[in-house]
Amino acid sequence: MFRVVTPKNDQEFEKYFAFRWQYLRQPWNFPPGSEKDEYEQVAEHRMIVNSEGEVVACGRVHMNTAEEAQIRHIAVHSAYHRRGLGQMMLGALEAVARDQGAIRAVTNSREISIPFFSSCGFVIEREAPTELGLLKRQQMVKKLTDLSSLVLHPKWCTELQKTWSETIPITEHMGIKLHQYTGKTLETRASLNKNINVHGTMFAGSIFSLATLTGWGMIFLQLKEKQLEGDIVLGDGDIHYHKPITMRPRAKCNIESLSGKFSILESNKKCKITLQVNILDDDTPVAEFKGVYWILPGKEASDAKRT
Repeated sequence: MFRVVTPKNDQEFEKYFAFRWQYLRQPWNFPPGSEKDEYEQVAEHRMIVNSEGEVVACGRVHMNTAEEAQIRHIAVHSAYHRRGLGQMMLGALEAVARDQGAIRAVTNSREISIPFFSSCGFVIEREAPTELGLLKRQQMVKKLTDLSSLVLHPKWCTELQKTWSETIPITEHMGIKLHQYTGKTLETRASLNKNINVHGTMFAGSIFSLATLTGWGMIFLQLKEKQLEGDIVLGDGDIHYHKPITMRPRAKCNIESLSGKFSILESNKKCKITLQVNILDDDTPVAEFKGVYWILPGKEASDAKRT
């Protein structure tokens, strides 16, 4: 299981910068310290850690102007390539940029990284200054205002939001919105003001609802990815709360947490899917939800609707 975290203390920043140097500077024989520049104090830093707390990816974003964010220093551990962590990190940095008011993002990409950024919606604008006087780069740009820059498969995501609104009215009352879908990770958010208790924190029941709907939504989108159909129902759910939510409720479900065989649906049999949803207050993990869902195919789904 992977999660995006913000380094907060000296020990976490030491791990973060060591990782950045190892993957972005050491291969070209630059000394420790060369991974840092004059923007570190004004930038937002993120890293992805695995279930053991080890850093497996990193990235940074800072504002060039009130409307332009610059994304830099994305790196992924060599043992974790092709697992969607680059997209996961980029998505997190773009979310930070949007929250700070950016309407476009720029990155100075080396030749080897151009295909990655192109696949994520960036286009080459012009040649950029070489990095450390050695590494040739291209400046790439992406608008952050288009729906397609926020989610993969925007039509599916629009359909999911509409399905929630029409068939699960609580989503409207709670202000639950799909925030980002990368194909690997689904993130939803809820309005704290619509779910606040007398203590100024989010209702525990609202947190549980946000988690179950996020898991439901991830399965909905995976069915679309696999060109399958079925009715999704929650079989069982278990949540562990660690801290209250006082700022910004977020829920994230990563495809790595899904377990089950969607292919069973092709035999007109119900399919069991288990998954995990992580709940955060802004960037602070506050709860984990583990859910068991059933997907009812064909005739069984129709019978379930009538009963």
